[in-house]
Amino acid sequence: MPNRTFIWMLVIVFLRCLSSTSAGAPQSTSSVEYTGTWSGTWDGSGSGNFELTLEKAKDGRTAGKVAVTTEQGNYTADLKSVSFAANKMTASYDFPLDPSAEVALAATFEAAKAAGTWSLRPKGGGAEVAGGSFTVSKK
Repeated sequence: MPNRTFIWMLVIVFLRCLSSTSAGAPQSTSSVEYTGTWSGTWDGSGSGNFELTLEKAKDGRTAGKVAVTTEQGNYTADLKSVSFAANKMTASYDFPLDPSAEVALAATFEAAKAAGTWSLRPKGGGAEVAGGSFTVSKK
């Protein structure tokens, strides 16, 4: 029968191996925790208010919309796509002030705040026409 010291050493080695393999693994989160209304500001080619609303659609996917104030006119738009990988969101919507353009969003959520970037580009791809950043807090 092995002695107790040997058994405890095996237990410690096993626990260290277990913690080191799971420490680097990405933590999976559900986008449900990010549903709600997020309000803040944007800047870049101008500045203004930015509101992002995220919700669960009937099909279970994440859906949402934006409300933006600009010097060229205020607008609202439904998100065409939105996805999460852990606390990182990517989304896009058609730009209402120019039907040939779309806006791509990328953000990182931390607790009740998020910060990210926006990029105005031609629909279907192409170079960025304008870009900047945004910050929001959960209402």
